[in-house]
Amino acid sequence: MKILVIHGPNLNMLGKRDKSIYGERTLDEINALLKKEGKALNVEVMTFQSNHEGALIDFIQEQADSAQGIIINPGALTHYGFSLLDALADSKLPVIEVHLSNVYRREEWRARSVIAPVAEGQISGLGWRGYITALQVLASKLKAKPSR
Repeated sequence: MKILVIHGPNLNMLGKRDKSIYGERTLDEINALLKKEGKALNVEVMTFQSNHEGALIDFIQEQADSAQGIIINPGALTHYGFSLLDALADSKLPVIEVHLSNVYRREEWRARSVIAPVAEGQISGLGWRGYITALQVLASKLKAKPSR
């Protein structure tokens, strides 16, 4: 089983970016933790980050046929990434949306997600642990799903 973990714009700056909001861990550290948890769950974790919406879409389109699910932190594309929304919907894969900070305790515009309608769930405010939680939940759901 393969799960795609997609990180949107500015997430490459984790560990340098406002640590009081986004935490101390770097993206490389988070990806390493995800791969370690994936190994424990017997799940292949494939990570990807880009600051460009088109690159995220290309990645989804290239990888969707060989994956069983997607975890995505769309960053600022959460609020206006309609072409990203379409790519996620077209993948027909289960999606979990993750945000490091609690978007509902920040500026009002951050609480609106155009991605949410295609997501099975959303995890917000748990920092890097939100990714691990998303991986555990998605892997569990996929393993429990009857095969066709």
